[in-house]
Amino acid sequence: MSARPLQLYHTPASPFARKAVVTLIETGHADEVELIDTQATPTTPDPRRISVNPLGKIPALVRPDGPTLFDSRVICRYLDARAGGGLYPEAGLWEVLTLEALADGIMDAAVLMVYEHRCRPPEGVSAEWVEAQWGKASRALDALEDRWMPHLAGRLTMAQVAVACALGYLDLRHDGRDWRQGRPALAAWEARFAERPALAATRPG
Repeated sequence: MSARPLQLYHTPASPFARKAVVTLIETGHADEVELIDTQATPTTPDPRRISVNPLGKIPALVRPDGPTLFDSRVICRYLDARAGGGLYPEAGLWEVLTLEALADGIMDAAVLMVYEHRCRPPEGVSAEWVEAQWGKASRALDALEDRWMPHLAGRLTMAQVAVACALGYLDLRHDGRDWRQGRPALAAWEARFAERPALAATRPG
């Protein structure tokens, strides 16, 4: 068997890595990339991650013809351009990029909430910090509900993929927060979008 030309370092629970895998499936190029599952803790990174990304973060995309790419937005943009997938259409590009950034912000806040509990003893956890992060995520969710639903209801773009991955992570790690409460349009959209094969195949659990 010939070596695969690309390697994607990831972990299934990461919403950022999930974005990249969904991009591969949606563009029909999943069979061209080898997925390398890595595990780490916030204080003990996987040595394999460090070998391809000095930050030790995922996803990281190893290419045979250039430097390793990291940051999910860079990787997804590269994979889409490579496949000609059209997930970053020229028409409405700034809206797509802004929505992707908003979704990534939700992921950032949600991950930091998890790390606060995992990296500190119970008596050291800052409830104020946790709630501040949830405040960021909650405001972003309200913005999706109030202002961005027409964009989410349009043609498939990376904005939709990113939002779906962010919402999936909230269900995985913060289901007790019930992000659907008070956001019926976003909840209905997520229920429909989650049925796409690429989302169903990558659902964390």
